Amino acid sequence: MDNVARALEHELAMDAHAPAVHFEDDRDALVHLHQLHPIALEARHGVARNPPDADGTLSPRAHLLRSPSINAVAVAAGAAATSATEEDEEEDETSQRLTHSEGLLKASMLEKVQSEKRLRRLSSVGERESNDLEELFEKIPEPYGQLSSFQRIQITSAPDEIDGETKEVCEMIRKCIALRKKWVSVNESSPPATAQTPVNPRHQGARLRHRDEIPYEPLQRSLPATTSHVLKMVDGVVSVFDDAASQEPIYKIGTLKEYYDDYFEVKRIINFGPVKTLSYKRLQLLEARFNLHTLLNSDRELMAQKAVPHRDFYNVRKVDTHIHHSACMNQKHLLRFIKSRLRNSPGEIVIFRDGRFMTLSEVFRSLSLTAYDLSVDTLDMHASNTFHRFDRFNLKYNPAGQSRLREIFLKTDNLIAGKYLAEVTKEVITDLAASKYQLVEWRVSVYGRKHSEWDKLARWFYVNRLVSPHVRWMVQIPRLYFLYKKSGEIENFQEMLDHIFLPLFEVTRDPASNPPLHYFLETMVGFDCVDDESKGEPFRAERGKTLPKPQDWTNEHNPPYDYWCYYIYANIAMLNEFRRRKGLSTFSFRPHSGEAGDPDHMAAAFLTANAINHGITLRKSVGLQYLYYLTQIGIAMSPLSNNKLFLDYHRNPFPIYHARGLNVSLSTDDPLMLHYTKDPLLEEYSVAAQVWKLTSTDICEIARASVLQSGFEHEFKEHYLGKNYLLPGAQGNDIRMTNVPDIRVSYRYETLTSEMEFIQS
Repeated sequence: MDNVARALEHELAMDAHAPAVHFEDDRDALVHLHQLHPIALEARHGVARNPPDADGTLSPRAHLLRSPSINAVAVAAGAAATSATEEDEEEDETSQRLTHSEGLLKASMLEKVQSEKRLRRLSSVGERESNDLEELFEKIPEPYGQLSSFQRIQITSAPDEIDGETKEVCEMIRKCIALRKKWVSVNESSPPATAQTPVNPRHQGARLRHRDEIPYEPLQRSLPATTSHVLKMVDGVVSVFDDAASQEPIYKIGTLKEYYDDYFEVKRIINFGPVKTLSYKRLQLLEARFNLHTLLNSDRELMAQKAVPHRDFYNVRKVDTHIHHSACMNQKHLLRFIKSRLRNSPGEIVIFRDGRFMTLSEVFRSLSLTAYDLSVDTLDMHASNTFHRFDRFNLKYNPAGQSRLREIFLKTDNLIAGKYLAEVTKEVITDLAASKYQLVEWRVSVYGRKHSEWDKLARWFYVNRLVSPHVRWMVQIPRLYFLYKKSGEIENFQEMLDHIFLPLFEVTRDPASNPPLHYFLETMVGFDCVDDESKGEPFRAERGKTLPKPQDWTNEHNPPYDYWCYYIYANIAMLNEFRRRKGLSTFSFRPHSGEAGDPDHMAAAFLTANAINHGITLRKSVGLQYLYYLTQIGIAMSPLSNNKLFLDYHRNPFPIYHARGLNVSLSTDDPLMLHYTKDPLLEEYSVAAQVWKLTSTDICEIARASVLQSGFEHEFKEHYLGKNYLLPGAQGNDIRMTNVPDIRVSYRYETLTSEMEFIQS
């Protein structure tokens, strides 16, 4: 028998657990060792521990290791034969060393196998048309299963809880909700719900990333046909008739008298003592329930967010639902732009002043300024010393305090047809495209002084091709009737309404008459109404007192806020019905309301507005606040703006509104005056998250609310929020798109449902 076979038999004989084995020769012994004996794994390391002899020749043992046979196993056999004659202590030491090496080698081999397996899977993702996400995300927990369950707070009613007074109050609240539905329903868009089951991210067929973007090319659409509708202005509201022979308009709007009857009824109810008491208790209960919910379920919400691949706060869509276009850039951006124009176009004629045309360089010389002198401090556009001084805040729109620079750089209607404002707008659009997940609704002004204002604005938009999937436009109507009346530009309030609304009805009837305006309206999503709400109103609506009709409003004082709201609402409602019948886009009404002044402004908005901006004075009226919660009216809040004008940041009611479940979002208002970074919306979110200790779930929920409040088209909201976003509760939430856990959405829906059930009881 050969030496290796004898040594192996001896080694096996020493092992009490090994069976007796007989080998014919060394080859038979080596094969057996390689297949069965664990010590064979050590042989590969044994080669490195057999150096040449001192004279440079290999020892017989080393020759054996270098042989083409399974050398490492032979060495192990030789080591085992030699160890038979050594001390028992040396045997134990060798055994421990070999066991340790065996474990290391096994771990190394397993790691290599797993690494190769992962590489094969990753490389196959790009080759296959349908990605198998189950392979890529094997360890991700199921986000739609156990992570959708959470701990609930159950509040049971006592038998004597609903007394006669509570029933009366609930009936009043139901009446207010019905009144809002009566007025606002015509202006609410209702795209068809697509109730499809979301695809589980671990199922085959679900794409990992890089979904195709929604195409957005409104300027490429064909013009609709002209119709024979007849337009007639009746008491401040445009009426639309099918033809000249029609006696009835296509839609009837409630009269001004009906509006004020309902308005005074809402005011009476929200100021009724028992309504205040009940509303206060219910709002406090909502806040306490939210605090308990976060205490019990915040960890589960975080786990659900971690379970979702790719999504986090930075790459969920968020819409700046309240931002004025002329202040959409930050100061540094505007400064760079002004310097670049001074450097590249100093000889361009830009303005007519003092009886002559002036070039850009001449304008700056007249101001004793050079490009080198300009700095952020020189521009002096950041809001300071403006608390309760809306007049000072408006002056900050003038770069370096000069109205001529505002006319040149921040106006659409000037000698250069808004060229510079269009150029800086394109730069901001480029920044938005780079950020991908930030969207805006820019507000531009139509003042109502001239019939041609819409034409000039639309031409500026159309010529400069200011279209982007990330941008929608809104038109703000400043409440400046008193200025135009004093200057003699208009005779009465009716003229102002004519200038604002008649061009829109005319282009809806005949789009070919003004294609730029038609295309602008296709990218426009709503109307805003702006001015300083803290101003007193010389004329106030009172029960039993009739205000003049628009054609009879000839005094130099502004109409009251609620009067403006009615006529803007009524014309938008008729315009929406007209455009809906022609298959065109419709508009929402989202005025500034509740920034300052009388909380009754928000009672008018409650009846007429789809959503509002600011809403901070809602904290002064618990009855109205409870109604805003029950009807889920969108509130776009701007805490940094309020901090500079009307309310210190730490007193802002935003965190309370959010905890109670009001439909709130964050917006920037005026980045040029308020923000320092190139991402003003992220700056707004980051300050709020830091100061009010908002969680990741909170800020993602606020971002989702901003998309829902916005006027982006149905197909875009499906892309941003999921196919079922219109469905209530967790059915309408897709955590893969919103990063909002189903737990939070279910809590909000169940809480709102329970409150509505209480009111209906």
